[in-house]
Amino acid sequence: MTGERFFRFLQARIGLDVESVGAPMIERALRQRCVAVQAADLDDYWLRLQQSVTEQQALIEAVIVPETWFFRYPESFTALLTLAHKRVAELAGARPLRVLSLPCSTGEEPYSIAMALLDGGLAVDSFRIDGIDISPSSVAKGEQALYGRNSFRGSDLAFRERHFSVEGEGHRLDPRVRQQVSLQVGNVLDPALGEREGFYDFVFCRNLLIYFDVPTQQRVFEVLKRLTHAQGVLFIGPAEGSLLARLGMRPLGIAQSFAYVRQDAVAPVPAEKPLQAMRPLVPPPKVVPLPARITRPAVSPPPPAAPRESEPQLLASIAQHANAGESAQARAVCERYLRQFAPKAQVYYWLGLLSDTEGDAAQAITHYRKALYLQPQHEEALAHLAALLASQGDQAGAQRLQARAARVGREPER
Repeated sequence: MTGERFFRFLQARIGLDVESVGAPMIERALRQRCVAVQAADLDDYWLRLQQSVTEQQALIEAVIVPETWFFRYPESFTALLTLAHKRVAELAGARPLRVLSLPCSTGEEPYSIAMALLDGGLAVDSFRIDGIDISPSSVAKGEQALYGRNSFRGSDLAFRERHFSVEGEGHRLDPRVRQQVSLQVGNVLDPALGEREGFYDFVFCRNLLIYFDVPTQQRVFEVLKRLTHAQGVLFIGPAEGSLLARLGMRPLGIAQSFAYVRQDAVAPVPAEKPLQAMRPLVPPPKVVPLPARITRPAVSPPPPAAPRESEPQLLASIAQHANAGESAQARAVCERYLRQFAPKAQVYYWLGLLSDTEGDAAQAITHYRKALYLQPQHEEALAHLAALLASQGDQAGAQRLQARAARVGREPER
């Protein structure tokens, strides 16, 4: 089965890099749509596709597989709340805070943003959230705001008690949260988005860029940069950090938040005072005459050994330093952990993330592979390693890892 013209169609319409999802997935979607419209063959289906905007959208939706849940990457929302309080103070009531979620899928991300800001004390009239997605059916589900168990993952589900009510086998979102969010159908490549230049203080665009080819990544990045206020913050997926670094963004320094700002937003470093004269870094040793008799100095007792830290203490310390942006300290604690305890996947994942953030792709890949050796289904390590392999041209390896990560993500649903 050959689908080159369909691949080109999807690339032109939504910027999809076929290699990122694999040709078999698209071919499977084509077979499904041929059956749905009773097309005789691919040539017949191609003619129907060209003549029907509705069918074009149906094919796009057959290819897109939304995978999302509430408070995915929770550290991002913690960072957002801190930054939002600061930004609201700067705006001083001149206008509401503006946040964009693109793609918003079925609404879990923009509603998570709203819940985080409301729980953090922001007034309902102090912020607005827009959600945009290319899929009308996803947007329609988001507007219904009725969610099943697959949208609630992780151990901390206290937010569900605060903001949802049980309805049948699902949970209905509180209108107080829903009114903060406006969902709409749209395409990140739509030129109309250019009218919102500098409009948003915070833009969430996570796990989208990795599915585009390099030219489309550049186009989408320029759109995102135009949408974001000059002093705004762009939140991306954990596997896209190295890409943004290559495109002229820098991490904000809040580990695990995956928050980036423009390079030109970096505050200038004050110039050092000029040296009065060149001088050696280490002063020469003083010449001291030897004493007539050499006496042996008194031997001091060795300092008491530092108390041995427990495994939970070290793991908590790693997370604390990393989340505070203290990379060197986090790395040191990781190494201390590995000297004292058996290897653990999460520790190697942290080391991989730290290396990834610092731009050391080779070391990051090594650490991610060690994490997956110890825990083959470590979802974040799978996603990060897939992105790094893709950036180095190993599309086949990246696809295998993405498929594994997708299977892991679907396990709670089963």
